[in-house]
Amino acid sequence: MTRHMLGLHGVTAESLGMIMERAWRIRQNRRQYREKLKGKLIAALFFEPSTRTKLSFELAAHWLGAEFIHFPLETSSRVKGESLLDTILTVTAMGVDALIIRHSNSGVLEWLKEKVDVPLINAGDGAHEHPTQALLDLHTMYHYFDSLKDIEVVMVGDIQHSRVVRSSIWALKTLGARITLVGPPSLLPREFEQFGISISWRLDEVLPKADIVYLLRIQQERQQKGLLPSLADYTRQFGLTAGRLSLLKPGVLVMHPGPVNVGVEITAEALQLLRSWPRERAQVCIEHQVASGVVVRAALLDYLLGEESHEITA
Repeated sequence: MTRHMLGLHGVTAESLGMIMERAWRIRQNRRQYREKLKGKLIAALFFEPSTRTKLSFELAAHWLGAEFIHFPLETSSRVKGESLLDTILTVTAMGVDALIIRHSNSGVLEWLKEKVDVPLINAGDGAHEHPTQALLDLHTMYHYFDSLKDIEVVMVGDIQHSRVVRSSIWALKTLGARITLVGPPSLLPREFEQFGISISWRLDEVLPKADIVYLLRIQQERQQKGLLPSLADYTRQFGLTAGRLSLLKPGVLVMHPGPVNVGVEITAEALQLLRSWPRERAQVCIEHQVASGVVVRAALLDYLLGEESHEITA
């Protein structure tokens, strides 16, 4: 059976734990894994812009000895009108061993998995899921917490358009965390309440309980006009400002999937203060998340393609 990583909805705690364990092993002894995927060819097709995700997948492939090819779609036959399926089938016919895909259409990889016989890895599909971002976030969280059971995670921002939120919710719920979503009503769908997720429109009321504050980028490229009065108004109500730092409990983690809109999701003053504080007071994990991206994606590639590969179980 072809193995894929399409999303984290329904993925078991056992599968999540195995990926985390493999990531730790790679972090501790990277040289041991440097030829694990020697001879493998991994292709990336990004139909939306990406810097962190694409680069970290490329580095992860090189860490494991695999070859990595990124197809520049702006010069491909897609420009000439070739269909998505034809593009994918053309690439797989060239003998690639796995495809990493980012696309603006939600659920497109679920459709594609029936058409191809190589592993597919979801690098973000519309507002649906971004599983590898959630996995690297878990890896970062586990650096500071032995267990995520009963950990209070407050996710703040553009919930409506965030594929990271959806992947994170499924994984965190599976691992026993408690989640509160915060944002303006226009960007905070109430559909998540049916999954036992708390909803709030008042950041100041929920910040004091947070063990982890996860800030989400305001995705202006996906916004419809009128969803937000202004970015300044958003920051006033939902941004992590210097004034709000007094509401944080000692030892809180502050995370962001990037890229950060400094001055919107978090002010420059608040970010500078947090970075100057000792660990027991607070910890900004943004750079740690970036570093986790390479090791976790290496673990996932090895999990799907290596000699001891596994199917993602649900």
